[in-house]
Amino acid sequence: MDFKNQAYIIMGGTTGMGLAAALALKRNGADLLLIGRNPESCQKAKQEVGENTLVLSGDAIDANTMEEAIQMAHAAFGTITGLFHVAGGSGRQWGDGPLDKITLEGWNKTMELNLTSMMLSNQAMVNYFLEHKKEGVILNMGSVLGYSPSPKYFVTHAYAAAKSAIIGFSKSIASYYAEHRVRVNVIAPSLFITPMAHRAAKNEEILKFLKTKQPLDGGRPGTSEDINNAVLMFLHPDSRFITGQVLAVDGGWTISEGQYQ
Repeated sequence: MDFKNQAYIIMGGTTGMGLAAALALKRNGADLLLIGRNPESCQKAKQEVGENTLVLSGDAIDANTMEEAIQMAHAAFGTITGLFHVAGGSGRQWGDGPLDKITLEGWNKTMELNLTSMMLSNQAMVNYFLEHKKEGVILNMGSVLGYSPSPKYFVTHAYAAAKSAIIGFSKSIASYYAEHRVRVNVIAPSLFITPMAHRAAKNEEILKFLKTKQPLDGGRPGTSEDINNAVLMFLHPDSRFITGQVLAVDGGWTISEGQYQ
């Protein structure tokens, strides 16, 4: 796919699936601004993706981060084609888990990380499109746990609620802004090897479960690069007639029961 003269912001683009998508977009000619929380990961991503790539260190739950990113990208590229929002995370360390054990801090922090951050980035991006009277695209990162739970090994009910809400939020704004030619879609991955998934990736019992829960390609966890084709498809201007959709990139998770040993 040719992405020349197309410019994108990736919120959470300096590690994991965001970085993999950045590399794929860059290989196809896109201009990029990547946002990450960690200044070290930002610098590393800039070197890996290319010196012409812009990077910004900032917190996704700070409204000023996306506003600054938009100003930087527009000044550098002259226009912004779209946003890929990847940023999010587990709230386990604050007390997410089964409902009978969730702490209020765990609930609030999980919602903030996954839902509030997305609202802020999407809002700023939509306002940019409306202000400049231009069409555009937003791609949000969901999870199969938002609609296909795994009650034994992946019991974080606040996270599942946040990812489910991302689908409703994305479909709702896709409907509302369609007349402005703003497209909004969601990718919903299953278990991928990312910085957030270290707990599961090191658990032999969970890996055995995955053999039957996401059985494609030997029953392995996903790698960050496995979402790239879906990302390119949704973000490309030729997908101008696709909006309000949720695509599972899950190795068969949502169609497989999964067997416990």
